[in-house]
Amino acid sequence: MLSTCSIKLGDELLSDSFPYKEIENGMLWEVEGKWVIQGAVNVDIGANPSAEDDEDEGVDDQAVKVVDIVDTFRLQEQPAFDKKQFITFMKRYVKNLTPKLEPEKQELFKKNIEGATKYLLSKINDLQFFVGESMHDDGSLVFAYYKEGATDPTFLYLAYGLKEVKC
Repeated sequence: MLSTCSIKLGDELLSDSFPYKEIENGMLWEVEGKWVIQGAVNVDIGANPSAEDDEDEGVDDQAVKVVDIVDTFRLQEQPAFDKKQFITFMKRYVKNLTPKLEPEKQELFKKNIEGATKYLLSKINDLQFFVGESMHDDGSLVFAYYKEGATDPTFLYLAYGLKEVKC
């Protein structure tokens, strides 16, 4: 299995269990999330309930609806950015990430990151912002939004800020 982690912080943000599509010249990865129900597992073993036991013995039957990607990678939602805050974040992100890239990737990154930034800016009012489990926003942010008519969120990852690690 391959895990995908933030280059800077090492937070696990994705795995090969969630296929992605490259968009914006490979600058962004698009991943479809799904709402799932957790908890409230009803196991029927075929036995009759005891006449003396009319109460469940401490069983929590509360089902919780979560987004699979957020839950699996323990992503932490952050307050939304306005356009100015987002541009400031992206400038800092580009400045910090560029030296960590191989020279040939640096050129591609510099050439294409502006298009990816404009793409994200066009959706800024619809985006949810997430960070990894360490809760540092100095690493890679993960963005989520709902495509028109969709009931499940779509996640966007800044691809050059990620590295794949074999587990």
